Amino acid sequence: MAESSSSSPTEEIARLIKRLSAYVTFKMSSLFSTSIPNLDSRSIGAIAGLAIAVIFTWRAIRAPPGEPRRRQPKRRMQSAETSSAAADAQSNLASITPNDVSLPREDNGVQDVVDQFFQPVKPTLGQMVRQKLSEGRKVTCRLLGVILEESSPEELQKQATVKSSVLEVLLEITKSSDLYLMERVLDDESEARVLEALETAGVFTSGGLVKDKVLFCSTEIGRTSFVRQLEPDWHIDTNPEITTQLARFIKYQLHVSAAKPERTAPNVFTSQSIEHFFGCA
Repeated sequence: MAESSSSSPTEEIARLIKRLSAYVTFKMSSLFSTSIPNLDSRSIGAIAGLAIAVIFTWRAIRAPPGEPRRRQPKRRMQSAETSSAAADAQSNLASITPNDVSLPREDNGVQDVVDQFFQPVKPTLGQMVRQKLSEGRKVTCRLLGVILEESSPEELQKQATVKSSVLEVLLEITKSSDLYLMERVLDDESEARVLEALETAGVFTSGGLVKDKVLFCSTEIGRTSFVRQLEPDWHIDTNPEITTQLARFIKYQLHVSAAKPERTAPNVFTSQSIEHFFGCA
């Protein structure tokens, strides 16, 4: 009894098959030992019953014991329920408008800080000067109408006044370029007034400009000669005739004029002041 209780169902079925096969062998041998005409109806029924029993037993053995049957319809129903639930969730999200979502005050404050942090950084004046000058290493510039308030040599015989708005630009130009200032004067007294005005404004102390780089001449042709001899990357002037003459020899020029004239050459730019050209006005 202990052996039969501890044996598995598979072993019991194997033993049953062995018994059945032994019994069938015994019956078949006894049947074949007698002649077929002598078989009665009971013997034939017994043989048929044995054959049916063997067939059903064989089918039961072929099916693996404990194999779960798949329930496809149930899985299909679960898949349909899952897809319908996902569709409902998506429709609920789509129905939510931005006005329905409100952030806490702390989140709004954090968002403001992030927005300020990622705002485009405005370039400094020094960066704008270097960008506009295209890294030019030498610059020449006339004084009247650009650095000084006066616009004619006759006015310099009375006074010379430096524009306060150009001081920062001059300082940045001298940091990145070799700057030369030049002007036509009618006498030595005008020359002295100009140098005194530049020194009073702090041009010689705060920047890299020295008095030896302030040049004076008595004619417009003399200023043109200064520019050609120095061969600057940029020249700044108010006289359209000079800018036209120098367009063939100087890489870039800035024509300062209150009235915006037509552009005379591709390398000649126009602006109402150097402050506006470098973006600090």
